[in-house]
Amino acid sequence: MSSDLYIDEKITKEEKEINVSSAFRRLIPFLKEHQGRLAFCLGLLIAVVILSLAWPWLLKMAIDGPLNKATDESALENAFNTLLWIGLIVVLIQITTIVLQYIQRVKLEIIGQDIMLKLKQKLFDHMLSLDVPFFDKHPVGRLMARVESDTESLRMLFTNTVVLVIGDLVLMIGIYIIMFYFHWKLALVLVLFLPVLVLLIWIFHKLTTHRFLEVRKRMAEVTATLTEFLHGMSIVQIFHRGKYARNRVYRVNECKFSEDAYVNIAVCIFFNLLFYFEWVKIGLVLLAGAFWDISSGTVVMFIILIWKEFDPIARTADQLGVFQKGIAGARRIFALLAIEPKVLDPVSPSVWDGLRKGIKFENVWFSYTDDENWVLRDVSFEIPVGKRIALAGVTGGGKSTVISLLLRLYDPQKGRITVDGIDIRNITKADLRRKFGLVLQDIILFPGNIVSNIGLESDLISEDRIFEACRTVAVEQVIQELPNGYKTEVSEKGSNFSRGERQLLSFARALAIDPDVLILDEATSSVDPETERTIQTSLKKLMVDRTSLIIAHRLTTILDVDQILVIKQGEIIERGTHVELLLLDGYYSKLFHLQFKNKNGAVSNVG
Repeated sequence: MSSDLYIDEKITKEEKEINVSSAFRRLIPFLKEHQGRLAFCLGLLIAVVILSLAWPWLLKMAIDGPLNKATDESALENAFNTLLWIGLIVVLIQITTIVLQYIQRVKLEIIGQDIMLKLKQKLFDHMLSLDVPFFDKHPVGRLMARVESDTESLRMLFTNTVVLVIGDLVLMIGIYIIMFYFHWKLALVLVLFLPVLVLLIWIFHKLTTHRFLEVRKRMAEVTATLTEFLHGMSIVQIFHRGKYARNRVYRVNECKFSEDAYVNIAVCIFFNLLFYFEWVKIGLVLLAGAFWDISSGTVVMFIILIWKEFDPIARTADQLGVFQKGIAGARRIFALLAIEPKVLDPVSPSVWDGLRKGIKFENVWFSYTDDENWVLRDVSFEIPVGKRIALAGVTGGGKSTVISLLLRLYDPQKGRITVDGIDIRNITKADLRRKFGLVLQDIILFPGNIVSNIGLESDLISEDRIFEACRTVAVEQVIQELPNGYKTEVSEKGSNFSRGERQLLSFARALAIDPDVLILDEATSSVDPETERTIQTSLKKLMVDRTSLIIAHRLTTILDVDQILVIKQGEIIERGTHVELLLLDGYYSKLFHLQFKNKNGAVSNVG
């Protein structure tokens, strides 16, 4: 199930090496760009805290001053005027507080969004530099989480949690300064509760952190299960699997409910305990007010300050999960940024302007796992310029690996690959790859219209070349029949085109760059026979005087190439033209007869 990618996710070695302090150190360069605005926001934060503590003091003044001394009509009139001014000041304080909080929030959000935008860009740029093996080992969902979810968690940490923590810390300090200033004995009694409250928060955190994680996992599982069944609803209905789907959804919802219930009960108990201690402290203030003869205004001020004190305590408990999630996101982000590509560009690259002589594989050995589980074994062959070479063999023989090595998606453990006598490891990856046009079995179309999908937004490819490429592969008529022609938007995964049409578009994309070498990897395996015939006609024109490397399961696509290399278990066991290999009556001949044998046992005249 797709949610398993997140449930079973392990902490990587790179993440373990990045601790909390290291993660924060790596964020400093991003924060330094905004240090002026951050200092301004900190000033606003302190101003807001001071203003929020001013009105309880004003209320004390009102109760102990005008209200307490209003004994006759004249005093009542003076008290009213004083109270009116105090009330206006309190209103002004509240309005100012709201305005300052708004400015602070907007400024911090701008800072947070800018930092996250740069982090996302840095992450994506870094992923573009990583090797294909990295993407083989890391599912797309996890990488998307790095770019989106983890950066969003980090944004929340800076624009919300850190601000709240700093603000609450300043608020708590301010509260106890006022308390100790007006009645140090009562303040001392109240401050003794702080260790108990800190212990309560710590216990709550220890008991619920892993449960909150489980709830998130269960939510992911519910979402994944619903998505799977909704996407496959036709299969569920056709195969009468409704009961199975209902039971599966019920089970994952039940698991989520049990975890959710535990968390909600724990939250309820924790906050009720907080409220209990809050009222205990208020009760102590009332008792102390009577016992120590504290003024009514001071008692009221202390009660308001206690209410204000419990807000940051509750927020601290609530923000622990956000803080942990943000720190975990930072560790994962910087762990990803710490990964270095294995296939590197040379320090002093050789200049290669284009294929003039040919391509050579010289005693190439390769294993995907860097051990002796060889996928290619001592492979040597040559592709002279202008010649068409084909690779044939069963699935898993190593044909596609040859292409991956030629394009430097991987480097061989032994041997070397040269173009015009230059080791491809001495050429930059960009210079090497732009000389090749590749058509894969798996067709990938991107958001945008047909022109942008074929030209890939390259300044080097004109629209005229795109149109010519489409005419060459016989897809122009299909495009012209569309309502918007070449400007037709491509749906997600190219779903508004048939598989054959998507394959033709991928042919046009490869041709538009006018490559020195054309590589076809099972390029016609997914099209119908009629479309295949159309493609074959186009390819014959296309491959004239063009160096080509073709991989095909359908041997009809390679009958007239200059040489066929037969690969079995990573070794080239036969080589020659189609006719020569048939006359050899070896492995290729068996493959050919198996593929074209008629039901009556006769072989068609394809060859």
